[in-house]
Amino acid sequence: MVREHELSASRDRRPGYLAAAVVFAIGMAGTTLPTPLYGLYQKQIGFSELMVTVVFAVYAVAVITVLLVAGNYSDKVGRRPVLLCAMALSAASAGCFLLERGLPLLFAGRLLSGFAAGLLSGAATAAVIELAAPAQKARAGFAATAANMGGLGCGPLLSGLLAQYTPWPLTLPFWVHLGLVAVASGITWFLPETVAEPKRWPRPTPQGVAVPPEVRSVFVPASLAAFAGFALLGLFTAVAPSFASQTLGVHNVAVTGAVVFSVFLASTFGQSLTQRIGARRALPAGCGILMAGLLLVASSLVAESLLLLVLGALCGGTGQGLAFRAALTLVSGAAPPEHRGGTISAFFVVAYTGISVPVVGVGAMATWLGLREAGLVFTGCVLLLAAGAGTYAALRPPPGA
Repeated sequence: MVREHELSASRDRRPGYLAAAVVFAIGMAGTTLPTPLYGLYQKQIGFSELMVTVVFAVYAVAVITVLLVAGNYSDKVGRRPVLLCAMALSAASAGCFLLERGLPLLFAGRLLSGFAAGLLSGAATAAVIELAAPAQKARAGFAATAANMGGLGCGPLLSGLLAQYTPWPLTLPFWVHLGLVAVASGITWFLPETVAEPKRWPRPTPQGVAVPPEVRSVFVPASLAAFAGFALLGLFTAVAPSFASQTLGVHNVAVTGAVVFSVFLASTFGQSLTQRIGARRALPAGCGILMAGLLLVASSLVAESLLLLVLGALCGGTGQGLAFRAALTLVSGAAPPEHRGGTISAFFVVAYTGISVPVVGVGAMATWLGLREAGLVFTGCVLLLAAGAGTYAALRPPPGA
């Protein structure tokens, strides 16, 4: 009781959930900062479109690894130490890009960035929710998802503007991010610890991938919808800049960054609608809107239209956000308490597989089919996945929210 009273008093005196959300957003922004810059790196170093997608996929592999090995580590050691560790990894990633002289440091930067994102996904989400008062829990839950997707969207917007309109396109974005990381680290230092009895650096206990039998009927359509939605996000964060420059003739990296920002902004908007619609209806509805967005993206490649690409980003991002939050709500609600952490981790593993594997496939196909044709094949495959998940969820609505 004394410890709980001390924690409560500490929360009254120190920053709350909005401060933790700012830390979350800054950390996630660093993971997408290089997105508009890949074309510049291609010109400077000289590598193929396939290598762009492989560099991007290294990030997703690092995220999945951390989720599997240390996804629950902040439950033991506390939120603040894990958040500070994530900030250190984010700063080290920026350092790799500042020192970049070739592919090895690009790979190292993306790997460190993935480790940071993997730690932030669990620890920052938990910190935002736990720092909120009981009456603020719903707003805090949305603040966590908005910080996640909003941060991911702000990274390309910031780096695109700095790269296009300043004389230091490949260095200034990362110096600015280092400054933001320093601010976020300072905020984190003053955040109250929400874990009542944190341990002193215990050994990690990998949770692996586990889905209880009673969750599988919900998990299958939910994870397929997440896979399809994250594949769209992967397309925009890894390949959209090349689409814009090579297929649409758009060479302004600020415009490219704004296009990528739009898909994450729309995702945040879609997530804000999920609670109002209800998770059971939002899952098939989100898949339907995602399919419409994919059709617009395909049309933009055929018609060579930037407007259609932006509309595809807005529509597809809204569907992704709507379906993703619904899927996460249904999966977490169906999982028994003793298996909830492992079930949610398995869900995120599927989602982050969706952000990496299909995108590498696009890069591989682009080397012999061409970027436009590879993009059309990609949208067709993801359309089928979204259609299957949405149809299954509509015909057999899962129990829950």
